[in-house]
Amino acid sequence: MSRTLPELPQPLPPDDRPRNLASIPKSADASRQGNTWLFRIVLIAASCAMTVGLSPFGLHRWAAAGLGLALSLAIVAVEHRLRNSSDTALLGGVVGGLFGALAALLVAILLFGTSAPDATKSFLACAALLAFGYVGVMIGSQKAIFFKPESLPGILRPRVAPSSPYEDGKLLDTSVLIDGRIAEICEAHFLDGPLLVPQFVLHELQMIADSSESLRRQRGRRGLEVLQRIQKMQTLEVRIIDDNPHSSNEVDRKLVELALRFHAKIVTNDFNLNKVASVQGISVLNVNLLANAVRPAFLPGEGMRVFILREGKEVNQGVAYLEDGTMVVVDGARRLINKTVDILVTSVHQTPAGKMIFGRLDEHSSETPIPPGKQASAASRATRPGFPESTE
Repeated sequence: MSRTLPELPQPLPPDDRPRNLASIPKSADASRQGNTWLFRIVLIAASCAMTVGLSPFGLHRWAAAGLGLALSLAIVAVEHRLRNSSDTALLGGVVGGLFGALAALLVAILLFGTSAPDATKSFLACAALLAFGYVGVMIGSQKAIFFKPESLPGILRPRVAPSSPYEDGKLLDTSVLIDGRIAEICEAHFLDGPLLVPQFVLHELQMIADSSESLRRQRGRRGLEVLQRIQKMQTLEVRIIDDNPHSSNEVDRKLVELALRFHAKIVTNDFNLNKVASVQGISVLNVNLLANAVRPAFLPGEGMRVFILREGKEVNQGVAYLEDGTMVVVDGARRLINKTVDILVTSVHQTPAGKMIFGRLDEHSSETPIPPGKQASAASRATRPGFPESTE
């Protein structure tokens, strides 16, 4: 398939070519400048003619013409100065001048009520007008920012104390960092920032990581690794807070005080901290409650395939675990340990540690051996903390 180039436009004759558009603004500016100087010349001429015709202060013709020329030049100078001023400065100057003139009028009323000579009264009234008018124009032009349209709503509205910079933040407790699931929740974008980590929480993690007990030391190090993992997420803001309340040495009480002060939420797995914060009106995000909420729901009569990991407490019972750690107790499965079987759900019970599923073997299904690698992964799930280890 061949492509064809568009035809080039033919050059226009010299008479039909468009004119240079850059010359249009220049001609408009030249015309405007010419009109401005024309008006200035007319103003100077009219001012000289008026002073010569009226002869103020008994001046002769040339002296009166000089006075008119000086007056017109002063007016042109003021006009040139005001031309370079901003709109807000002009507005402020006009408003300030009006207030100054009003103040001068009040002073003049008081002066003319006295018994001073008329010449003195006139001089003081003119001096007050010039003084108050000058002060009003200068102050009004300098304070012109208050006359900006966008500033007026701020003046009319009552001043509100600035909100906390950590408002709507989430305070991370030590328990959620050690747990580790907070990192997956952040990666799934179910938790937005800013995430706030107080210094005393970092100190507690460091003390746990430096513990002489092996298991406790591993938990502390995992918490620090989880925090570093969260900090590396580009879409999440993590802040380390230096604020350390000195009212108590308890970490839970310090978290509650910071949450009340910053109007922030607390992210924790601690049951007692959850209750104390909720009583004081603090929003709490509990990872355990979130995990329970997103677990799949099983109804009696539904079928599932599970790996029988160990024997149960009762006679002829087998115990299996789902991927989320939910315990499944299967009647008649004691002889099927280390095998994958199909079962039917008979009942589901809610316990303080989570849900427990009871089922029985599906007689219409066949037993399927599981590879050794799968057995190892399933065995590692059997020791997950926080779930019941018996059917009682």
